[in-house]
Amino acid sequence: MTNAPVLRYPNRMGRIILLAMEEVLGRIGANAVLNLANLPEYIDHYPPHNQDLLIPFSHISSLQVGLEHAYGPRAGRGLALRVGRACFKYGLREFGPELGLTDLAFRLLPLPTRLTQGSRAFAALFNNFTDQRVRLESDAENIYWHIERCPLCWGRQADSPACSLAVGLLQEALYWVSAGKYFQVEEKSCLACGDSACTIVINQTPMS
Repeated sequence: MTNAPVLRYPNRMGRIILLAMEEVLGRIGANAVLNLANLPEYIDHYPPHNQDLLIPFSHISSLQVGLEHAYGPRAGRGLALRVGRACFKYGLREFGPELGLTDLAFRLLPLPTRLTQGSRAFAALFNNFTDQRVRLESDAENIYWHIERCPLCWGRQADSPACSLAVGLLQEALYWVSAGKYFQVEEKSCLACGDSACTIVINQTPMS
């Protein structure tokens, strides 16, 4: 019997998450979370800036657990939302040109087209450069972001959806793609709750 392969993120995506966490929590707070997550090897040694697939999903999941242990489940998930939003800022610097989201032609598209194309490009980034798997669906009202291999809740069991960082990341991505509009983004199901995927529902009508 062979062991299942270890699923991973590239180094630079792991680095983005840690930089975003440090921005939200400060260096001391980020180090405390790393210790609680049993990941002291990252303290003062963030992953290098390359695409090598060396960050196990279990490490990404442990960061969320560390946040909840440090601040409590509710506050920890609130902070994970903020970390997710900060991740988009760093990720845009790293991957914006590859995604085509910073091109003037994209910025001039109608909003519904930007939402559709931006969602597809974002999903393709994860599907092409990580072991995460995202499947998109949409209808007249919503975009459904199905994470079928999810690093954020990897190996976890939870009573409610636990992938707050992904929700924050998508919230900030939509804010940027729409040039300053807010959208309702909610995780409706989660692998950690025994569901078949982590499904985040994005209402395509902006709230403001």
